[in-house]
Amino acid sequence: MNSFNENQQVNRRHFIATSVIPMLVGLNPVAFGATNSGKQARSILILGDSLSAEYGLKRGSGWVALLEKKLTAEKISATVINASISGDTTSGGRSRLPALLTQHQPTLVVIELGGNDALRGLPLALTQDNLTSMTHAAQQAKARVLLLGMQVPPNYGHRYAEDFAEMYVKTAQTNHAALLPFFLKGIADVPDSLKWFQADRIHPKEEAHPIILNNVWPQIKKGLQ
Repeated sequence: MNSFNENQQVNRRHFIATSVIPMLVGLNPVAFGATNSGKQARSILILGDSLSAEYGLKRGSGWVALLEKKLTAEKISATVINASISGDTTSGGRSRLPALLTQHQPTLVVIELGGNDALRGLPLALTQDNLTSMTHAAQQAKARVLLLGMQVPPNYGHRYAEDFAEMYVKTAQTNHAALLPFFLKGIADVPDSLKWFQADRIHPKEEAHPIILNNVWPQIKKGLQ
């Protein structure tokens, strides 16, 4: 899991005291007191696995670290909390999330989980139930939710691959959450995809993480408007 630097910890403690929940596209701005003011406190909680925890990368080169730099460059005041753990499943995320919500009171919760469920052959129904539970918990804590969808390789079977991808769509639609359909678009779905991956063919190389950020950024920016 990534650590905060001291400045981020100070900023988060200061921001939480005056936190106002901004609008995420697709949700009711009136019910959540939406605001476009860049002066309002905002924080982003990333709940993910090794794809967000800089597995196999030098510190500060993963997409979450790049997100922090992007926010600074765009002059958007928001704290990023990276609570990603390599190897985590949706069950692990579900068990960890309540404490994280209490501690950090995030504006936006980005859920990047599910890939390890597939690798372990866990039932889709269990994964979807966990995603739904996490979405509900975040929304009850007055946070917006962004689901980062994943896809599995063809060797898992055509039907399973379709059902796995559709699981994220159904969860987002049913629970009024934002969705990025494929987190690794432009990396895992291109003819020369292997060039973007480490030797294990699972974890993207450092060069791929700017692409990941480009995929995620539009939805995150909407969530902070």
